[in-house]
Amino acid sequence: MTDKLRETYKEEAYELLAELETSLLELEENPDNLELIGRVFRAMHTIKGSGAMFGFDDIAAFTHEVETIFDLVRNGKLNATKELIDLTLAARDQIRAMLDASDGNGAVDAAVSETIVAGLKRLAPTSDKTEAQAAISSSQKPEVKDSNSGDKTSEITYRIRFRPSADLFVNGTNPIPLLNELRELGSSRVIAHTDAIPVLEDMNPEICSTYWDIILTTDKGINAIKDVFIFVEDSVELKIEVIDQGWADGEAGDYKKLGQILTERGDVKSEDIDNILGRQKRLGELLVDAGVARPGQVASALVEQQHVKEIREKRQTVEAAASIRVPSERLDSMVNLVGELVTVQARLTQAAALRKDPELAAIAEEVERLSGDLRDKTMSIRMLQIGTTFSKFKRLVRDLSKELGKEIELTTSGAETELDKTVIEKLNDPLVHLIRNCIDHGIESPEEREKEGKPRIGNVHLSAVHSGASVLIDIADDGKGLNAAAIRAKAIEKGLISAEAALTEKELFNLILAPGFSTAKTVTSVSGRGVGMDVVKRAIDELRGSIEISSWAGQGSTITLKLPLTLAIIEGLLVRISGNFFVLPLSSVEECVELTREDSERAHGRNMANVRGQIIPYIRLRDQFMIIGEPPAIEQIVIARVDGNRVGFVVDGVIGEHQTVIKSLGRAYRDVEGISGATILGDGTVALILDTSHLVATATLEEQTLVQT
Repeated sequence: MTDKLRETYKEEAYELLAELETSLLELEENPDNLELIGRVFRAMHTIKGSGAMFGFDDIAAFTHEVETIFDLVRNGKLNATKELIDLTLAARDQIRAMLDASDGNGAVDAAVSETIVAGLKRLAPTSDKTEAQAAISSSQKPEVKDSNSGDKTSEITYRIRFRPSADLFVNGTNPIPLLNELRELGSSRVIAHTDAIPVLEDMNPEICSTYWDIILTTDKGINAIKDVFIFVEDSVELKIEVIDQGWADGEAGDYKKLGQILTERGDVKSEDIDNILGRQKRLGELLVDAGVARPGQVASALVEQQHVKEIREKRQTVEAAASIRVPSERLDSMVNLVGELVTVQARLTQAAALRKDPELAAIAEEVERLSGDLRDKTMSIRMLQIGTTFSKFKRLVRDLSKELGKEIELTTSGAETELDKTVIEKLNDPLVHLIRNCIDHGIESPEEREKEGKPRIGNVHLSAVHSGASVLIDIADDGKGLNAAAIRAKAIEKGLISAEAALTEKELFNLILAPGFSTAKTVTSVSGRGVGMDVVKRAIDELRGSIEISSWAGQGSTITLKLPLTLAIIEGLLVRISGNFFVLPLSSVEECVELTREDSERAHGRNMANVRGQIIPYIRLRDQFMIIGEPPAIEQIVIARVDGNRVGFVVDGVIGEHQTVIKSLGRAYRDVEGISGATILGDGTVALILDTSHLVATATLEEQTLVQT
């Protein structure tokens, strides 16, 4: 059990560190934002407190030291300067290193911790330096605090009865600032009791005839509430009671009744309530009618009841959302089982159609509906917002800008766009490569930008948007754009194209995706070795996606990634060659046309088809996979867009659309090119899923080899 708790803490700590980094980067842009300061402090406080509880004493002690200095920021005694943000980010990285080291992944350099702490000490204001250094040097394990300590791990709801003496105004005291100070401690409701105010003719403006009930939910202790009234405590009646603890241990609807609240306050007697409960009116109205309670007292009790209800419901919602944590392996296993169910359902549907049994057909339709809903719900569980990935790159842009002496900001849009978690996980490295290239190659230095009439600060923009069954991700910069002449010269030098080759601008830009291609004149720690873009292309190909590059001289570049929503299920086009079945991804298919033997003869042996005046190259899959047999008199060309070009795939026949549950191939078939997976049809037949990019690349290489020989 202890190991499970430690693992749970580590998972939560990694999430908190990600949130801490995001909050710090936002705080750097808005240093006076109190909400961001609070988020940073809460993240560190939670890491510290939970770390001590689960045996991560080194993390708790180090975080305690950082938190102590940052508490000065929260109290307005220290500004959130760039130097403080730098040190806190370094502290965040050090905490992560400590978490990694707890699994035996490397060792933690204690000197780094000491350097960070020393730097933080130097930032403390002179008046607070002694206190801060004393708190830091103690490095004690955080203690569990009681409800009066002000610990932020729980919130408590208090009922406060504030009844000033009649001569409050004569003494020069204004109660309004006291009430406002209470409001700053947390979520509150203030109810003024005005029943004792006399009529206008009898009113004395120097006499205070009002008293207040305050319902306050706060993470501060009772002492913080008493401190508000410290200067008037001798001239007021103050009663503070806890009415709701900071944990949801009961049902959301289990609240105190109106009569209980009034009795606890001492506003009415329990026997008075018992005497009038039999009447057919609401209790509040009955109490007022009977003269037992004043309208203001009843109104105050109702406000308290509603406040506690809202606080509990909000707390339960947050706790319920945070308590559900499912390992990704279980989700993957569930997806596999749903895939098996979909396959069985297809067999059932086919069997019902063959037997022509109406009752069996009705059952098959119901199973098909239920399995479809289950499949969609299971897929949605795996979907994550891409914004969690986008936010990680703010730190990357910040650090690289500093390293390269550039001024660059990262902006994002479409962060709420959802993708399968597997796609998001595999997308991280390609995006890192692309962003690094934008910063190093694309965006100019501040001086160059000023000379060209651009703002000193460059911009890298990440955006995501749904497009049918795919997601389009744009990585755009406002730099100098791609140098087409330099790309062409480097491609000729490396033998990728001939000097006489006539390429469109798009084809020219696609050459940067070739292995080892780089136009950088110097090799830096960021880029220049030519190992970036081909890695990106390979990763996107594995995700069954595509890359499109656009660039405008002096204005910038945009790289668009088109990715499937999920890797578990694809919409496919089922085709047949002899007795074999294949599936092409439907997202890339544009149209299907017939290919007769006369059409083939007119091409004089070249695999070209004239489709409405446009010449389309095609690949005969029968020849590619060496399938024996005579093709039919009329074949079908499935025209798809592959890497920006229209390419045809010749098959015997097109069966139709087919929602495909993808099964990975066995180890023996892992290196087979042109096949990305398999699926099982309703009758149990296996259909292979085609990797169109690899098929085109293989056919192009074979043709080039034939030409050279």
